[in-house]
Amino acid sequence: MLDVILDAFWDCVKLLPFLFLTYLVMEYLEHKAGNKMQDAIQKSGKFGPVIGSILGAFPQCGFSAAASNLYAGRIITMGTLFAIYLSTSDEMLPIMISENVGATLILKIIGCKIMIGMAAGLLIDVVISRLLKKGREDLQIEHMCEQHHCHCEEGIFKSALHHTLEIFFYLLLVTVAFNMVIGAIGEDFLASLILNRPVVGELIAGAIGLIPNCAASVVITQLYLNGVLSAGAMMSGLLAGSGVGILVLLRVNDNPKENAKIIMLLYALGVLAGILIEALGICF
Repeated sequence: MLDVILDAFWDCVKLLPFLFLTYLVMEYLEHKAGNKMQDAIQKSGKFGPVIGSILGAFPQCGFSAAASNLYAGRIITMGTLFAIYLSTSDEMLPIMISENVGATLILKIIGCKIMIGMAAGLLIDVVISRLLKKGREDLQIEHMCEQHHCHCEEGIFKSALHHTLEIFFYLLLVTVAFNMVIGAIGEDFLASLILNRPVVGELIAGAIGLIPNCAASVVITQLYLNGVLSAGAMMSGLLAGSGVGILVLLRVNDNPKENAKIIMLLYALGVLAGILIEALGICF
């Protein structure tokens, strides 16, 4: 039990810098920057998926957590959110490096995730802008601030710190719960669900990837490196996995129906991409 709590604690501690900087930027935009800077950020949103897919490829899931907060405040577009989610690999890169995987293989997988995230993000923004008949939505930083009891009168640093600690303890509690469940089920059981199962393997791997816990990306990556998991199933799991991004989104985005649609679309994109990769016989 102590090990579970400690593992969860250190996993969440790694996110603190990302969370604090994200909230600091959001507080600055709300209180200091004024409408001109907010408009400039939103107008550059059409390039967001390109930048987001590249940033999301960095190790760990800090950028996905930051993206969830920024999307809840409508500072970034939904397309940018998906670009970051899809390119995020959680523990994939550290594991591959520790297993002495060649740089060529690593770059191919990361490059594929970036391209899929970028393409999906750009497409989503185009579709949404047409559905809304406008290029952007209004910022909701003020509304988000009210929903989460901001201490704005204390200054942007204290307010950002308050938001950061609030989300940190929320993530810690949920991560401890997930670690306990994963420990009870066992990583071997998760592995057995997706072994040698065409299409079904992609469907199950995608579902496992949605689990906001590093064990999911660890299992998927190790199975692929051991040659018992296809490239398609591996990509389905890693594309659908966004680290703790989904957990943060559920906490800060005050729209349950939208959150459910985002999760379902993320899963669908991951699975479809994996099936397509398998059907085309793409190997890494």
